[in-house]
Amino acid sequence: MEFDNIDGSDIPRLGFGTFQIKGEQCRESVEDALNLGYRHIDTARIYGNEEEVGKAISKSGIPREQLFLTTKLWRDELTPDEVPKAVASSLKNLQTDYVDLCLIHWPVNDVPIAETLQAMEEEKQKGHLKHLGVSNFTTYHLDKAEQSGVRLITNQIEYHAMLDQSDVMEKLRQMNMSLSAYSPLARGRLSDHPVLKEVGKKFNKLPSQVALRWLLDQEEVWVLPKSTSHERRKSNYDVFDFNLDEEDFERIKTLEKNKRVINPDFAPVWD
Repeated sequence: MEFDNIDGSDIPRLGFGTFQIKGEQCRESVEDALNLGYRHIDTARIYGNEEEVGKAISKSGIPREQLFLTTKLWRDELTPDEVPKAVASSLKNLQTDYVDLCLIHWPVNDVPIAETLQAMEEEKQKGHLKHLGVSNFTTYHLDKAEQSGVRLITNQIEYHAMLDQSDVMEKLRQMNMSLSAYSPLARGRLSDHPVLKEVGKKFNKLPSQVALRWLLDQEEVWVLPKSTSHERRKSNYDVFDFNLDEEDFERIKTLEKNKRVINPDFAPVWD
C-alpha cells in the first residue's frame, strides 16, 4: 500500500468508492474490500449507504485508527445551521466518533463557500472531522475556497486517462492539495481500451490496472475505483507491483482527453 503524508497523517492513496452501491450489496462490498486490504473507504450522504458502510467497518474488526473514512455533505446541507446536523447524522450512520475527511460534495450558488467551510472547520475543532476538502470544484471555486483561509487537503473530481484535468491539478498544487480521482476507469470505458491493453501486456496487467497505475504514478493523486465484483475489487487493488515508464505515459497521452462521464444538470461550468 502507498501513502501520502498530509498534515502529519498517513492516507491510503487507493480507496474504495461506494457510489450507487446500496443495501446488503454495499455492506458486502465494503466488507470484501476491507478483507482485500483497502483501508480508505469513500461514501457520501446522498449515496444512502452510510449505515451499510458503518456496519461493514464495525464487523471487520479493523481498529478505527487504521482506516481512512470519507463522507460528503449534499447540496442542501451547506448552510452553517445544517452542517452540524449533517455531520452528526453521518457519525451516527457510520457508527464512529469522527470522520477522517468530510467534503463539500458539489459547489452551490446560494451559500457562500466560506460560510460552509467555516462551519465545517468548527466541526473539525470539535473532533468530529479530521480533515476537510471539496469535490467537483473548478479553479473558480477553488479560488473562493482558498479565500476562506480554511485548510483543505483534497478536491475529489472525475479524473482518468481520457479526461484532461491539468488546469485544476495546477491550482491544487499551488494550494498544497491532492486530487482525488473518482470514475478512474471512466465507468468501464477504460477496462478494455486497446492502448491500455498493449501497455498492460509487458506487465501482465489488465487495461484497468494500467489505468489505475497511470493515476497513482502522478504525484498527489488519490484513486477511488468502485466495483460490485470481488474479482474487480481484487484486480483494482493489485496495482502496487509495477510502474509505468515514460514510453508508457507517451502512449497513454494519445487517448482522447475530453471524455467526461459525470455531468449532472447542476454541475458547474467545467475548466
